Amino acid sequence: MAPFAWSGRSDGDGPAHRRFWNVVGEPGSRGSAADGLAPRPALLSRGSSQSSSRLDQRGADAALVGFASDEGVRRNHGRVGAAEGPGALRAALASLAVHEDLAVVDHGDVAVTDGDLEGGQRRLGEVVAAARESADLTVVLGGGHETAYGSHLGLGPRPRLGVLNLDAHFDLRAAERPTSGTPFRQIAADRHEAGVDFDYAVVGISRTSNTSTLFDTADELGVRWLLDDDSQEPGAPVRFVEDFLAGVDAVYLTIDLDVLPAAVAPGVSAPAALGVPPFVVQAVCDAVVASGKLVHLDVTELNPRLDVDQRTARVAARLIHRIITRHASTPRQQEA
Repeated sequence: MAPFAWSGRSDGDGPAHRRFWNVVGEPGSRGSAADGLAPRPALLSRGSSQSSSRLDQRGADAALVGFASDEGVRRNHGRVGAAEGPGALRAALASLAVHEDLAVVDHGDVAVTDGDLEGGQRRLGEVVAAARESADLTVVLGGGHETAYGSHLGLGPRPRLGVLNLDAHFDLRAAERPTSGTPFRQIAADRHEAGVDFDYAVVGISRTSNTSTLFDTADELGVRWLLDDDSQEPGAPVRFVEDFLAGVDAVYLTIDLDVLPAAVAPGVSAPAALGVPPFVVQAVCDAVVASGKLVHLDVTELNPRLDVDQRTARVAARLIHRIITRHASTPRQQEA
């Protein structure tokens, strides 16, 4: 698949007019992410020379990978269209102003074709693992929430990894084959097989969107969660997340956009009747970044076909932009 053609608003040359599309490096020609091989990033051609120098010397502040998949949503009997999410997220990011010296590379899309979700997840894991060799933070643009299992494959079974999910759903379903509702049960199984703890927490759980069986499964797996009812102000969610962060060395943050209220995020497969307000979600993300433990982010379930005035894509882009730019200036905590 051809790389995304980054472009956007231009008010002039130089760092004073920098926007996100100016700081994204172009992929090289050595294969493509869609083939399961991350392309070699080229130096920035549109950003400042200072950003190019930083990319040369120390790698990128963030590496983007798209996961063009809605096969998991289809298998889960949801409304398809999330495969178009990566392009819509990039388009929403492109013209956002960047005030920092930032270097980002885009490894293109891993596309799920012919219903081969399992193969797509494996290829996503390979691309994420390769991208991590030269970037401080990897960011996957989904895609249905089946994205999460591919993300975890790319991180590997590292010990003391915390998985923090902002979501109305546990996504711990039992099924004969993977769907958008099974990724964290798959991650739990892989981590138990590897002999490492499954540290999983969810902010925004809706009691009306998860059956008793799912709550029982969460209990059995030692999952921590905070209900959407208790997440309407930032105090309790931030305390919950900080307590979770204290027990892990590294964090994989996954944001399912259906955690947000339907009025804010209509463009998802299952819009939330209540949801968690965007300023609360933002406060939680800030706490994760401030910990210095964030290693990977994915943002999932954007369905551009169902969006209204690009509302969902725009709020998602704001979150991605905030996390990347803040992470770039936050000291990292060394893993044990």
